[in-house]
Amino acid sequence: MLNQNLELSRRDLLISSAAAVALTGAAASNTAAQPTGNDMKHTTPVALTVNGERHQLALDNRTTLLDTLREHLHLTGTKKGCDHGQCGACTVIVDGHRINSCLTLAVMHDGDEVTTIEGLGLPGDLHPMQAAFIKHDGFQCGYCTPGQICSSIAVLEEIKANIPSHVTGNLTEAVRLTAAEVRERMSGNICRCGAYSNILDAISEVGGIEA
Repeated sequence: MLNQNLELSRRDLLISSAAAVALTGAAASNTAAQPTGNDMKHTTPVALTVNGERHQLALDNRTTLLDTLREHLHLTGTKKGCDHGQCGACTVIVDGHRINSCLTLAVMHDGDEVTTIEGLGLPGDLHPMQAAFIKHDGFQCGYCTPGQICSSIAVLEEIKANIPSHVTGNLTEAVRLTAAEVRERMSGNICRCGAYSNILDAISEVGGIEA
């Protein structure tokens, strides 16, 4: 009786193994039938309006907005720092909202309006925030400055729009422009030179910070 059970078990095992091999072969055949290599769609047409100028691009689906700006449009003012969304050096303004351009794919912004540091002002006609950063020495090495300025401009708009932050007190009242609010909102923009107090002075001049 014991030998019979063992024999049945071996027979069942052989049948199961044969079925598994057959299924694996069928799956491999189906996979091979799918488009591969050059037959696969790797690029997508993307339309971006950057600093008021419209661009039609054919981009690899994996291309970040940051790499699109730097490598395809040659707008190198936006910096690549950590490439992990932790330093804020790549901050740009998309449809009025600041984002880390290293964390988003360009194909996600088809039709969007993007503003980089190059679109904020020109030599001799600086944006007020750019002028304030220079006046208050809001930078040392300057690497993070483009992202700091883009973020600063968006921060003032967020407060004006009454969008609360983690340090906002009474959510039923208008958000007040205070040093604490600005520090909280700017916390995602890292300055390795430690020019934070000067950056705050620059934002204070442009926006007017309550004591």
